[in-house]
This record gives sequence, structure tokens and C-alpha cells, in this order.
Amino acid sequence: MTTTSVLDHEPVVPDAPTPRPRPRWEPWALAALLIGTAVGYLWNLGASGWANSFYSAAVQAGSVSWKAFFFGSSDAANSITVDKPPASLWVMELSVRAFGLNSWSILAPQALMGVASVALLWAIVRRYFGAGAGLLAGLVLAVTPVAALMFKFNNPDALLVLLTLAAAWALLRGIEDGRTRWLVLTGVFVGLGFLTKQLQVMLVVPPLALTYLLFGPPKLGKRIAQLFAALAAMVVSAGWWLLAVELWPADSRPWIGGSQNNSILELTLGYNGLGRLNGDETGSVTPGRGGAATDGAAAQAAGDAMAGAMPGGGGPGGGGGMWGNTGITRMFEAAQGGQIAWLIPAALILGVLGIVLRGKLARTDTKRATFVLFGAWLLTTGLVFSFMAGIFHSYYTVALAPMIGALVGAGAVTAWRHRDLLWVRIVSAVTMVVTAVWSWELLGRSADFVPWLRWVILVVGIAAAAALLLPRLTGRLAAGAAVAAVLAAVAGPTAYAIDTVTTPHTGSIVTAGPNTGGMGFGGRGGPGGADGRSFGQRGGQAGQMLGGPAGQMPGGQAGQMPQGGQMGQTGRMPGATGTAPGAAGQLPGGMTPGGTAPAPNGAAQVPGGGQTGQLPAGAEAGQTAGGMGGGPAGGLLNGSKPSSELTAMLTDGADRYTWVAAAVGSNSASGYQLATQRPVMPVGGFNGSDPSPTLEQFQQYVADGKIHYFIGGGGGGFGGGMGGSSNASEISQWVTENFTSTTVDGVTLYDLTSPTTRTGT
Repeated sequence: MTTTSVLDHEPVVPDAPTPRPRPRWEPWALAALLIGTAVGYLWNLGASGWANSFYSAAVQAGSVSWKAFFFGSSDAANSITVDKPPASLWVMELSVRAFGLNSWSILAPQALMGVASVALLWAIVRRYFGAGAGLLAGLVLAVTPVAALMFKFNNPDALLVLLTLAAAWALLRGIEDGRTRWLVLTGVFVGLGFLTKQLQVMLVVPPLALTYLLFGPPKLGKRIAQLFAALAAMVVSAGWWLLAVELWPADSRPWIGGSQNNSILELTLGYNGLGRLNGDETGSVTPGRGGAATDGAAAQAAGDAMAGAMPGGGGPGGGGGMWGNTGITRMFEAAQGGQIAWLIPAALILGVLGIVLRGKLARTDTKRATFVLFGAWLLTTGLVFSFMAGIFHSYYTVALAPMIGALVGAGAVTAWRHRDLLWVRIVSAVTMVVTAVWSWELLGRSADFVPWLRWVILVVGIAAAAALLLPRLTGRLAAGAAVAAVLAAVAGPTAYAIDTVTTPHTGSIVTAGPNTGGMGFGGRGGPGGADGRSFGQRGGQAGQMLGGPAGQMPGGQAGQMPQGGQMGQTGRMPGATGTAPGAAGQLPGGMTPGGTAPAPNGAAQVPGGGQTGQLPAGAEAGQTAGGMGGGPAGGLLNGSKPSSELTAMLTDGADRYTWVAAAVGSNSASGYQLATQRPVMPVGGFNGSDPSPTLEQFQQYVADGKIHYFIGGGGGGFGGGMGGSSNASEISQWVTENFTSTTVDGVTLYDLTSPTTRTGT
């Protein structure tokens, strides 16, 4: 008796004249896929707390202020926005307005967007390639480690994935019947994607346009006109908000975070646009480059050493600086490989195979169009990510997951249905071997993580490849070979995904799966690696800086930046009140690499209450306030974590102030704002390098009694580097010179209503 595999069922599509009926098992399999995805993405969701507190604080602000909602402000008093458009925030803010402010109301919409993305990818692939292909595509997306990470996190990427998938769905529907309405809808989805993460959505536009030009049913002239209609829809769906922001009087709206000139167009084309490609990002955290001059060769060396310790092991001359080396192999390196690369080789091979097998059919063949769309999209996005010289984080690669899922699902089933051809069997077997060997390699990068799994995958994968070579593969043997091939392909990423969904993740830079030694300053649990500790708490790897066997930065503990430490300003660390001696070989504060030079009485101090190069009063080792992460005061990458006593102080008499406090850097401000649910001004925005507010504006706010406290020990990032503003440093200096401080649970507060001397404006 001959049996057929689930992969043999043909889809119900317009170009299939005699489609087979929908398999009876399909609803059950689909339910299992979607319910399993929902359980995985919702599992242990509250353990991540505020996740990325930078965005959570903005969600809190938008949940109580419609003005903050519209602009995407970091605080409800609308001092500055986040450095992205607000579409992803709108979804979370509406959830918080409905269910109150908590971790679940912020993160559950992200998880549901993940389930929706899996369902939409299933629908796209199932429509053209059948039930088995759709389920396999959805499964691959669901278990991709970086997808399991970002669909449980509150960055904009979850919504971006869903919207770009929706654009692909609409375009393929347009290829079916040639109606303009589908092209217009495609443009709308792309425009909404722009309002989610600006120019990153444009990576899908060339593949969409190319696919419709090649395969759209109308004549060429009409196809071009329809694409212009799609462009118009895209411009309208994104442009209304851009136009409103640009035309709104600047003095009655928040500063545009991430910009140096208070312009959303500057943010779009600069920091979030071309700057990501060429690395010229004014106000970026990159030390030792551009912008303000550095004092002495050692300061430059310090910047270079930090760059060399950043993700991917990049450094000067490395092609990517602190964001890792650029090049064609970037997606396969340690920092990205375990996140996304498990099935990239298989997706590329199967995509080409699918195009070849459909090559002699009608020009408007929707199956071939699907292969071309997802294949071109994968190549375009993958190559841009591989060669971009600006800010790059491994979690960006979640954008590749839908394309990989579509190509693997559609390509594997297409190959299966043509297994009577010898060359197809050979290609299928080679694909299986490559996938198994590559999984073996990736799992070997985390040798202590389920060490036996890599060998099981290797053996099962080779056995499945051998079976795929058989000329008469039918019945139970065929079913067994198909199951073995799928298990060998998805076992590795599934193991990483399970590890990811069961591990809390916090901070601005997070990674999926176990530590592979190539994560830079990202990691599970937040910046710092598998144990969730912050950057400054890692005594080794990327946490190690200049000098000494323990990798100490001058004046700090192992793996720490000095309090308030920044590079790129003339003789001054951000938040410090003095200047460094300017002699060659000296670091700010007169320190030398590898040593600490105690500052004499009256020497430059930082808002943390200590002298330049020292930890703030009350801070413990590992709390790099003003550095990359952790501690009660937070830092560039981690939000602050105020104690109940500190929260009580901030909320006491809060109704009398516009801002209960101000702190340098958005992440430092975020934790205080979430704890008090009162506006906290993030001086200098995310990096502490935005010129908002100016010293004069801040002094006027203080004179008007609008700000109660200034919180020391945060410091943002490396403000002033890459040409950014030094306003945060000037404000910190003015505060330390003129106001009384007190230390509460390791955090230094300056009471702006209690000057030590008469302060002038």
C-alpha cells in the first residue's frame, strides 16, 4: 500500500486547476503551531520586568499624555522623544491604557504580534505551496532564536516584522489578479513600517518592486503606474506624521531624540538613516571618533581599546569599529550565527532550486514570484546588515527570519514533490548535510549547552540525507525521511529558542540563546551575558578595558569605566567639572592607563559625589553608573533600579514639579520614571549627547521650580563623541558646583531647591 506524506498535498491556489481538498489534519497541526508559539512567547513574560526600560518609560509617558503618545516622548512632560517614530509605542500604550502599567501589558502585544507573524507567514506559503509548506515555514519562524527573543521584548522590531510580512502578502495577492488596490495596500503597510523603524523598512521596497515588475499580470506600463500608486500610498501613510512633526512649532513639542538640530528629517536621514550605513552618526556612542577632539594619545587609545572590546570583536581597521567587523560572513560569526544563521544556507539553496524548477512556467507564476520575492528580500537585507558600518546589533537580524522560513518551507516541499529527478535528490541531500554540519558547528560554539544534541543532529541529518538520495522513496520510509530531515533542521534553533524564552532579558542590547563568547556587550538577561549582569560587572571578555591584568579602566573596578566616563570631549569626562591636564599619555582627570591617580582636594568631581576616576559615593563594585550598564543608577545600556526609599523621596511633593528629577541619559532616567510614574527628564536623550536641554534652559527650569532633583551616577553614554553635544556635561558640572547632594542607597541626589551658593542663570 502506498501512502503519501503531508508534503505531497497540493495547495489551493489560482494556478492549480484541480486542487486537492484541504487535509483533515491541517487545522489540528495549525492549532498546535499557533498555540505552541503563543505559549512559548508568553511563557515567563513578566520575568523580564520592564525589558528595555528606554521604551517602557516612553510607553508609561504615552499612557498618561496624549501629546507624549503622538510624538513618542520619553516623559509625559514632553522634554524629548525616543530616537524612533512612535508606531510601535502606540500599540503598547493603548494596551497600558486598557490594562494598566505592568510588564505584561507592555510585552504581551509583542508576543501576540509574534503569533500573528507566524500565522501570516503560514497563510502566505500555504496559499501557494500547500499545507505542509505553510506549517514548515511558520515553524521555522517560530523557533528562530532571535525571533523568540524579539517577540518577547519591547523594541520596535516585532511590529516591523509583522508589517513587512503584511506588505509581502499584499503584493503577492496583487500578482494573482493585478488589481491596483493590492499595490496601494502594500504601500500602506510599508509606510506604517516607516513609522515603526524609519529607513529599515525600505530594505523590503526593492524586492517588492522588482517582483511586481517581473511577475505582475498587467502590461509593463500599467505595472509601473501601479508601483507609483504604491509609492504614493507609502508616502501618505508615513508622511502625515512626519509633516505634522516638522510643521509643529518647535517650542511647543518635545525635542526630537537622536537629532542634533531638533528635526525628524535629520533623524531619518542621519542617525537612523545613512549614518547606519557609513558609520557617520552624529551623537553616536562610538568613542574616539569624529566630533569633539580628544586630549592626548592615551585618550584616543582608550577609545580604540573600547571599540576593540565591542560586539563582534571589531576595532579600528576592523571594518565595523565597535559594532563588529563588516563583510560577507558577518551573519555567520559568533555574535549573529546562533541568533539567525541556522538555516540561511538551506534557504539560499532551496530558493535557487525553487526558481529553477519553476523556470519554464508562465511569467505570472505566483510560486516563482514567491521564491524571487523572499529570496531577493533575504539577499538585500542580509547584505546591508553584513556591510553596514554604523550601529548594528545582533537582534536586528530578526528581520531575516520570515524570509528564511518562507524559502525553507516552500523550497523543501517543492524539492520533495520533484524527488523523482536525480539532480533534485542530490541537491536535497546536500542541503540536508550542509544544514546538519552547520548546526553541529553552531552548537559547538556553546559547548556546554546540551553537548549531546550536536552529535544527534549530525547523525540524524546524514541519515536523512542518505534517505533523500533513494530513487523510490515512498510509504513509511518517505514519511520517516521527511520527519528526520525536519527534526535535524530545526532541533538546534529550537534548543536555542527554548533557552531564550525561559530566560529573562533586560537592557538595551539583548541576545538569544546561550553565551557563545561572541556577544560583545549584549547577552541574555541584558548587557553582560548569560547571568544578566551589566557590562561593568563582566570582569572579562568585552567588559575588560584598558590597563592591568584585570582589565581595569583608570579609576574603576575590573571591567568598568570611570564614573561618568566618556570619550571624545576635550579633556573632560561627561559629568565632570574639571579638565584633564592635556599632556600626552594622560586620560581625563590626570590618570594614566592601568593606574588610578587620586584627585587632590578641590579636583574635578562627578555628579555621583566622588572625584574624577572614582566610583560614586555608596556605589559598589560592578555598579558602573555613568558607564555601560548596571547598578541602581543605571547607565547607557541598563535602566536605573531605585530602591523604595529613593522612590519615596522622588514622589514626595511630586505634584509641585513638572519633573520630579532629571538624569543624564534616557536609560538612567527610565527606571526612576517607571518607579514613580512621574516625569523624569532624560538630559541628552539616549546617549546623553543630544543638545536638549541647553544649560540655559535647564537653569531656567530650576529657577522656575520645575525640577526637584538631579540624579547623579547615570551619565548616558559617551556624549560629545561623534560630534554630539556636551550640554549634559555642562549641566552636570553646574549642578555639582551649586547644589547640595545626598546619597540614598548608592545613588547621589542633588536637591535643586537647595543651592549651596547663590546660583545665577
